Amino acid sequence: MSDSIWGYQPTTGYTAGTDLTGYKVEATDGSIGKVDKHSDDVDSAYLVVDTGVWIFGKHVLLPAGTVRTVDRDERKVYVDLTKDQIKDSPEFDKDKHLGDAGYHQQFGGYYETHRGI
Repeated sequence: MSDSIWGYQPTTGYTAGTDLTGYKVEATDGSIGKVDKHSDDVDSAYLVVDTGVWIFGKHVLLPAGTVRTVDRDERKVYVDLTKDQIKDSPEFDKDKHLGDAGYHQQFGGYYETHRGI
């Protein structure tokens, strides 16, 4: 697994320190929700997306490497994943994701396999 899955790619237009909270998140085939929380920590950058009614109010964790583009004018984040790929991702556990390396590896492995499909 590449560590790049946990970092924003230079081509996304993301600038470190930009607050993405509240930005709409767009999969390759439609909207999935809004950014509830994000981090731009080196080697651990991610978005937590509130899917609202789309997946019955679930939250999903998206590593920053899945972000294709950040549009600050439109307040949207575009990711290189389909809605089904996001819906089928490992279940987000807010208590585990901040300090469980195995948990991050599970997510990283899933998204490395599915991004850009």
